[in-house]
Amino acid sequence: MEAQVLAVLGSATTPVAATWVQERLDGELAYTTVITILTRLLGKQAVTRTRSGRSFLWTPVADEAGLTALRMRRLLDERDDRDAVLSSFVSALSPHDERVLRSLLSAADATDRTTAPGTDRSAADEAES
Repeated sequence: MEAQVLAVLGSATTPVAATWVQERLDGELAYTTVITILTRLLGKQAVTRTRSGRSFLWTPVADEAGLTALRMRRLLDERDDRDAVLSSFVSALSPHDERVLRSLLSAADATDRTTAPGTDRSAADEAES
């Protein structure tokens, strides 16, 4: 249900009311259910809300992929040994997923190196030196 609500919010060009979301779900969900889902998404930092009169207008912060990433980060934050969790995660990746992850990390590293003021090395690289 969260994914459906996020998809509807993602189709909006401006912040929208919960009734707008409910209408675009073809009345499949009760208004109170839509509010509950939006409130849970707010707690997960996947949406924001602004007051408009006596109600709220809702805006997506994350799409479905972003919501999954938020869940993954939250699970990681709940563990004491982050290194072990990440190691287990990476070792279980398919070859394709491993290539994608390596590519993303390389791109992020290249971005870090070009945005560090006055240097071509990232702050993390400097700390490791």
